[in-house]
Amino acid sequence: MRLTPSGLLFRGRRFPVQIGRGGITMDKHEGDGATPVGKLQILRILYRADRLPAPQDWAEPIGPRDLWCDASGHPDYNHDVRAPFAASHETLRRADPLYDIVLVTDWNYPNARPGKGSAIFLHQRRRAGYPTEGCLAFRRDHLIWIAQRVTPGEALDIPIHLARNTPSSGA
Repeated sequence: MRLTPSGLLFRGRRFPVQIGRGGITMDKHEGDGATPVGKLQILRILYRADRLPAPQDWAEPIGPRDLWCDASGHPDYNHDVRAPFAASHETLRRADPLYDIVLVTDWNYPNARPGKGSAIFLHQRRRAGYPTEGCLAFRRDHLIWIAQRVTPGEALDIPIHLARNTPSSGA
C-alpha cells in the first residue's frame, strides 16, 4: 500500500484519497491537520456492526461507548477508551458514516509520545476534495474493498517526497 500524488496504490488498483488539510509532513504533531510521512502499519480494523458486516474476521465492532483519546498529556493519549471519559477525545460511534470502517495505523500507537499526533486512520471521506485532520479518507465502496483485503500489519508507505502541502487527490 503506497500513497502517490495520484492516489493510494493497493493490490494493483489506484484509489482517490483525501489527506490532511495540513498536507503531508515530516514533523507531525497534535492538531496540525497534517498526514505524516512514514512507513505505517495497519494494526486493527474497527467497524459499525449495526451498519455493515465485518469486512474480515479480525475486525472489531465499534460500541456505543467507544472513544479515542486525543489529549496529549493524558496517560491514555492515542488509545481507544470508553465513555464516560473527561479528557479530550473523538467519538468512534458517530452519527455520520465517517467511521463506519476504520483502519487503525501504528502512527504514534500503541506507545504514544505526547504531542506527536493521534489517530491516523483510514476512514470514509466526507465528500470529494474535503480534507481530513491528518487521516486518509476514501469513498465508501473503495474503503470497504480495501478493508476486505488488507492484512494485519500490512505496510502503508507515505513517501518523504510527498512532504509538502500536497493537495488531496481524486474525486
